[in-house]
Amino acid sequence: MGEFVNLEADGGIGTIRLSRPPVNALNDQVTAELAEAARAAAADEVRAVVIYGGEKVFAAGADITVMAEAGYAEMASRSARLQEAMSLVAGLGKPVVAAITGYALGGGLELALAADFRVAGERARVGQPEILLGVIPGAGGTQRLTRLVGPARAKAIVFSGRMLTAAEALQIGLVDQVVPDAEVYQAAVDMVQRYASGPALALRAAKQAIDAGLGVELAIGLEIERVQFAALFGTEDQRAGMRSFLEHGPGKATFTGR
Repeated sequence: MGEFVNLEADGGIGTIRLSRPPVNALNDQVTAELAEAARAAAADEVRAVVIYGGEKVFAAGADITVMAEAGYAEMASRSARLQEAMSLVAGLGKPVVAAITGYALGGGLELALAADFRVAGERARVGQPEILLGVIPGAGGTQRLTRLVGPARAKAIVFSGRMLTAAEALQIGLVDQVVPDAEVYQAAVDMVQRYASGPALALRAAKQAIDAGLGVELAIGLEIERVQFAALFGTEDQRAGMRSFLEHGPGKATFTGR
């Protein structure tokens, strides 16, 4: 698909693979290719997504050599494109997991934050070091991180710019699972494998209801949930799931994603 970012699909699981040595720095081309890969991953045949930077590093942030001499107008445009790419990943209507090896820093961590789940290797390091450069995170780090770990912990991470170990990240809920480095990708695939044969429309509805409800008052969130719930009674998966439950008990339905 692209020079640095590709989407590979196998058995309903799509892998968005970053490959820009040595550290998968996020320049303009990577940003554009990431957005294109996210759009392609929205296809119906892809039922779950893994984001992976390879065995050595997830993504070590933006390309500082490009940003060092940039001005306001240029960075306003670049940050908008980067936020759009992250939002396309976050908006995928299917489970998404980031498989983190090595470093996930700055824009790299912001990409991981756009996923639903995060699996990290034991030697992984994550952080938002932008403050050490005299700026702040610009692609979701102040917003998605806060929603994930709470304002005080997010401020401690952003204000200090320090790197967290995988164990520290797991303790505060920044990552969901820590495994040996060599097992990161397979652990991420295993995490979402169960969803690849699940009811795709119900999974999308659940994700949209949860994500949309985060930013509104409870009454509105409940209405979002009610509408999504009722809409699923127009799907084949709802009929198959309930019919299977009545005839064979729970957990035995075969879903088609329609």
